[in-house]
Amino acid sequence: MNRGDFILHATKLTLTAFLLLCASNLSAQSLGKEPAAILEIGTVPSASLKGGGWSFGPTVAVEITPLEHWLELEAGVTPLFGRHSTEWDTDLLFKKPWTLSRKAEFMVGLGPEWIHSSRYNVATNSVGGEVALDFMFWPKGKHKLGWYAEPAYDYDFGRGHDQSISISIGLLIAIP
Repeated sequence: MNRGDFILHATKLTLTAFLLLCASNLSAQSLGKEPAAILEIGTVPSASLKGGGWSFGPTVAVEITPLEHWLELEAGVTPLFGRHSTEWDTDLLFKKPWTLSRKAEFMVGLGPEWIHSSRYNVATNSVGGEVALDFMFWPKGKHKLGWYAEPAYDYDFGRGHDQSISISIGLLIAIP
């Protein structure tokens, strides 16, 4: 196993452990109407602002609410596939939520991300930052099943300082 694969597996394991610990700690707090966590499953097109072209892939994230009306944490993983490249983004966003109505929420998020890229068979690892706007829609007003749209801007602090914009769209599934 090379160093890049080791870092990728270690990051996935750490993210999974973090999510499980947070979900178990919040289960005692979820006696009210709100779910303990929200699972986001979707798809994301991404465009490089530095001429790197387009990439596309699935995305999965878990969102928890440690401070109702003040803070939501979202941890996610997104593999992006483009021409001659593959990129794995693992992020942790700190979001400020606003409830617009029973059926709609809006959040602004900011946080770090770890980026594992492979372009033309050359693998690199770097740290970046992400800013995201999150629009969540709950058609029945109950926070059990909904959908979301999340436009984002990413900045890679590594070599080349790549920048990209994306919009992830998908389903929201409440975890009781």
